[in-house]
Amino acid sequence: MLSKTSKDKTRQKVHTRIRKKLAGTTERPRLNVYRSVNHIYAQVIDDAKGTTIVSAASVKKTAKGEKRPTGGNVSSAKEVGKMIAERAKEKGIKKVVFDRGGYLYHGRIKALADAARESGLEF
Repeated sequence: MLSKTSKDKTRQKVHTRIRKKLAGTTERPRLNVYRSVNHIYAQVIDDAKGTTIVSAASVKKTAKGEKRPTGGNVSSAKEVGKMIAERAKEKGIKKVVFDRGGYLYHGRIKALADAARESGLEF
């Protein structure tokens, strides 16, 4: 009987392979992206210290009873890309290493990266 591997397990294997070659330093931290069905998250991480410097996400808190807005689209990925770039510039970070998290460089991941580049991050 053949066992079927899930898409997430495959993505995690690809991400592990990428992380073997990629690390963020104090001078050039790593911009990591995580994409769920409903939202997208980004973090700028200093792997030398093991700390998250800045983060941004498409999750917005709403009042009780309101419909939760979705962040699972390209426009919200662009907003997160702009937000992470602005927060990184406030901390004095201009250059980062892009970690796509095992996802294909397409759609929401590409939109986030392009928006971060347009807002002043170099990678």
